Amino acid sequence: MEIDLNADLGEGFGPYRMGEDEAMLDIVSSANVACGYHAGDPVIMDRTVRMAKQRGIEVGAHVGFPDLLGFGRRQIQADPQELANYVIYQMGALAGIATAAGYRVTHMSFHGALGNMAAASYELAEPLVRAVADFDRDLIVSVSTNTQIERAAQRFGLRVANTFLADRAYDDEGALVSRQLAGAVIKDREAVLARVRMLLTQGEILTITGKRLKVAAQSILLHGDTPGAVDLARTVRAEIERAGGRVTPVSQLVGAPH
Repeated sequence: MEIDLNADLGEGFGPYRMGEDEAMLDIVSSANVACGYHAGDPVIMDRTVRMAKQRGIEVGAHVGFPDLLGFGRRQIQADPQELANYVIYQMGALAGIATAAGYRVTHMSFHGALGNMAAASYELAEPLVRAVADFDRDLIVSVSTNTQIERAAQRFGLRVANTFLADRAYDDEGALVSRQLAGAVIKDREAVLARVRMLLTQGEILTITGKRLKVAAQSILLHGDTPGAVDLARTVRAEIERAGGRVTPVSQLVGAPH
């Protein structure tokens, strides 16, 4: 079995740092890079892209609301076309930095509240995903399975990488449980590993109510800003390899671009 191991990186701002990006880049096969709206800035973006290029790690645009203080986890009500322009702006920023570094962006994902809102609403997902298609039809959309984002991507003919968030709880419909609810973020290392093991061996996840759901995932996402993230990522990678799997960049798992 081949699967991508992915992390959200570049989530500092100015002199402030979140997570151990350099160490994570030695473990993962792809990275979602914050594009300056919920976190990140041009210097951090450039450094992250260049470190990833050095290691052959694929980079993607991690786009969210313009909400540095709230880390992109607070909802902003705005016209969908305005939000679509936010998406293009952020993807363009990372693509420019990657081009200058002699690298390219392979995928994109929606961060935080923007991602949660689009996942639940086709009316919002459609203009946001159309913006991705208009910008670069070769980009892979990295998203949780069974969401309106996935449906919009299929409509516009974009490749999708279904992503399993190993340290987040799911409801019985396969949607992420709100961070405001108890148990939404899984901090117990053994519990996270058990979830990865179940996905690899049985193709299933356990929901917050204990129900089993079938999931066809091409990627496993670990959050780079949580305590012990690097050690957990190392252990998850070892678990994948112990199960006979191979950590493989996302672009090699979802078919050729258009």
